[in-house]
Amino acid sequence: QVQLAESGGRLVQSGDSLRLSCAASARTLTNFVMGWFRQAPGKEREFVAAITWSEGRSAYADSVKGRFTASRDNFGNMGYLQMNSLEPEDTAVYYCALKLRGQSEYHAWGQGTQVTVSS
Repeated sequence: QVQLAESGGRLVQSGDSLRLSCAASARTLTNFVMGWFRQAPGKEREFVAAITWSEGRSAYADSVKGRFTASRDNFGNMGYLQMNSLEPEDTAVYYCALKLRGQSEYHAWGQGTQVTVSS
């Protein structure tokens, strides 16, 4: 079972930038997709971004498109979420997750990292 660990979350001000990291325990992630999700207090978890490990193709939720960028170290096991122009509405616990390409469900999840954006 692959284990994931996020880091990088903290308190920032509106307009600031922040980069989250996700370390995966798997030896190779070639056939995987890494997703980023977030859950704000009182709200359901929502999709933020995803990236295919082999090609580096990414997709984003409309709410973060143009501000967030997912990337990965394709020679290692680190994924990243660069978040720019942060807004108070981005405040949430952020999770990284993995799924096999072609599957709809993410089967491995990290413990989450808190991002708080003050106005």
